[in-house]
Amino acid sequence: MRPTKRRLEAAGMAPLPPQRKWRAITLATLLLAPTVWSLLAGLVAVASDDHTDAPAAGAAIAFGLSLIPFVFIVLAFASEHPRAPGAVLRAMGLCLLIGLPVSALAADAVTGVVAGIGAGGIVALRADQADGWRMRAAAVAVATAYTFVLARGAGAVVLLAAPIFPFTCLGLADHLSEWRLARTQPRPEAAPPVDR
Repeated sequence: MRPTKRRLEAAGMAPLPPQRKWRAITLATLLLAPTVWSLLAGLVAVASDDHTDAPAAGAAIAFGLSLIPFVFIVLAFASEHPRAPGAVLRAMGLCLLIGLPVSALAADAVTGVVAGIGAGGIVALRADQADGWRMRAAAVAVATAYTFVLARGAGAVVLLAAPIFPFTCLGLADHLSEWRLARTQPRPEAAPPVDR
């Protein structure tokens, strides 16, 4: 069950300021970059026909996989998630549940990595709005589709940019949700001037 704003405030938690949210996203992305690059280097080495210049595939994949939990830990704790340990476990499960089938359907690893990490980030990054997960899921779908298109059109360039997509799209989705919510709420009317 997603925490509502009322429940968060009742627990003494004010909404997370945008600066802290983007700090959490930045820290998690900085850790995600070597994770993704190591995973992809290992997967490319496995698929390569010429194994003389390729890195040790097993070590690169193991290193990348071992860092994924720490990426979600940084994201959950830096964003002050009220139930960070449980969120990290759910993020790991979603990462596998979404990432593996998307990799198989897309027939490339980078699209599945972006989809899986983004799906995990949906639950690891603290959400102050109860219905914010829909906008986050749509943002991850857009980032995944963009990665898929880039992998076909731009080639290896997508491997460098891929770590930026999963968490950045979540931050942008949250800002869009907050902006839409602010537009639908009625503005307080100004008090009439007092004649003296």
